[in-house]
Amino acid sequence: MAVIVPSRRVRKTPFSPGVEAAGVKGYTVYNHMLLPVVFESVEADAAHLKEHVQVWDVAVERQVSIKGPDALRLMKLISPRDMDKMAPDQCYYVPTVDHNGGMLNDPVSIKLAEDHYWLSIADGDALQFALGLAIAKGFNVEIDEPDVSPLAVQGPKADDLMARVFGDVVRDIRFFRYKRLTFQDTSFVVARSGWSKQGGFEIYVEGSEYGMPLWDALFAAGEDLNVRAGCPNNIERIESGLLSYGSDMRRENTPVECGLGKFCNSPEDYIGRAAIEVQLRDGPPRQIRAVAISGDEIQSCTEGWPMLAGGKQVGLVASAVWSPQFQTNVAIGMVDRSHWDAGTVTEIATEHGMRSATVQKSFWR
Repeated sequence: MAVIVPSRRVRKTPFSPGVEAAGVKGYTVYNHMLLPVVFESVEADAAHLKEHVQVWDVAVERQVSIKGPDALRLMKLISPRDMDKMAPDQCYYVPTVDHNGGMLNDPVSIKLAEDHYWLSIADGDALQFALGLAIAKGFNVEIDEPDVSPLAVQGPKADDLMARVFGDVVRDIRFFRYKRLTFQDTSFVVARSGWSKQGGFEIYVEGSEYGMPLWDALFAAGEDLNVRAGCPNNIERIESGLLSYGSDMRRENTPVECGLGKFCNSPEDYIGRAAIEVQLRDGPPRQIRAVAISGDEIQSCTEGWPMLAGGKQVGLVASAVWSPQFQTNVAIGMVDRSHWDAGTVTEIATEHGMRSATVQKSFWR
């Protein structure tokens, strides 16, 4: 594959000097920025993540700031999540949908104040969607992208590393909650969250000038913890069933189809409510399932693979990789109701040839 060339449209991040010094071997483009995808190897990176601690440049998780008297009104409009239940120090997973209930993004919202929210977005131009709705509705809000770049600390030793930089108070942060903690002459929102099941934190670095000082401080403090630069890992996240917007789920899928029905609990008249309520009542026609794929090691899934039964498509696998720990090809599939029961065997048309695949009862972790 040709090299990705950075530009003003494909930006580096405040942590890019550290990422490059750590020997990054590959990038993808995410929200018009560079996202590292591998350092030593995908397999070695996954094994290290499960045993030690990594620092991830996830500045690509851009923030959409929604601030003003009508901020909550807009938040209630764009998501089926009940926003009235959100505590002041809470992070909320808020699927964002269109008028047909189709997924437009799956951000995490941070409630900074009663009239101020951040949306930490997946890959997609969510700012334009929020801005367009605010203009159309005449809402009194300011919407912009602040100079905020998340840095994740993930792995079983994450608490120990973070405590050395921010103090033992980090150990008291509950899952999907945050505290504002001091670093040098400033403070950051520090949340117990992240795109792995190994545990850890996301630090919302306000001010690009603090990017490398924080990066360096974490590496200096974690030398004896075997800290390394890392990134969201395809093996670990598929084993864990962590969905990737744009891959495992797209606009043609509703939150219910993505297994996110528990987040569709708003009593408000949000966009797409009619379509989502039908699926909550009757069940979706298809839904996310864990899928094990037979045969030799699959190294990558670069396009959607049809799941076939009797020559008819009954699903789609969009993420698949070999798992050294579980000694099988692990995958995430969007499977039709007729074939989503655990133990169901189908065929998959992969770029590596036809393979048999079995729907699993649950994900591997």
